[in-house]
Amino acid sequence: MPNPIADPLVEGVDSDANSQLVQIAATSEGVVEVTLNRPHRKNAFDAALISALHEAFLTLHGSEHVRVVFIRGAGKVFCAGADLDWMKAAAEHTEADNRDDALQMAKMFKALWDIPALTVAVIQGGAYGGGAGLAAACDLAVATEDATFSFSEVRLGLIAATISPYVVGAIGPRAARGLFATGRVFDAAHAEKIGLITQVVADPTGLAAACEEIADQMMACAPGAVAASKKLVEDVAFRDIDHGLMEETAKRIARARVGEEGQEGVRAFLDKRKPSWAQ
Repeated sequence: MPNPIADPLVEGVDSDANSQLVQIAATSEGVVEVTLNRPHRKNAFDAALISALHEAFLTLHGSEHVRVVFIRGAGKVFCAGADLDWMKAAAEHTEADNRDDALQMAKMFKALWDIPALTVAVIQGGAYGGGAGLAAACDLAVATEDATFSFSEVRLGLIAATISPYVVGAIGPRAARGLFATGRVFDAAHAEKIGLITQVVADPTGLAAACEEIADQMMACAPGAVAASKKLVEDVAFRDIDHGLMEETAKRIARARVGEEGQEGVRAFLDKRKPSWAQ
């Protein structure tokens, strides 16, 4: 897998989304890296970083050429959660102001969730609060075995509200209740056991190897089918398997079979050649 470079970016990815706080790099093959770039503050969230991430994630929605998006943190810590100075200022705000701040964070997480390409959190050091929320909102999450995690909001008299839909979806209600209520720190092995992390590796070298393997795997996958598969899971999760759902899923596979990618994929298989997106 070629190393991502800052320029040229993948066609359709807005280079204006690069900032001092968030860096976007890409390869011509469609491998994109989004890096939280506040290492001096352990990549902790404040209003400016949230806004920059939101813009970065939105710019990845419209490009058909993006195949996989890796979310990283600059420095030794992936993301330490909320910035202390930002929290101090928020304590002086009105409830309405705090609602507006929280809604911006919620919109940022939704923008990440809605990226059509596969998303992968690449975690070293630690992911706390909203940082662990980023891991939950990605499709996959890879972490070094020494990484630590926590939803410590309750120790501050707060709750993990805006990240809760993604965390509960990733680890289930019971695990979420226990971790949200205790605020305890847990390791990568436990994070993998409960589903917050999908792969644990030994060290940064292992992270690089895992990311390269994932990127290589995605080159064999049709971009449109990846986006449709992600949407499919979101739409059928926890629904009753009734006639309506069966009808809906039958329509989706029928649409895929007659679509451009479906036609190309089946023909390539029968012709014993690679499909166009894998060449």
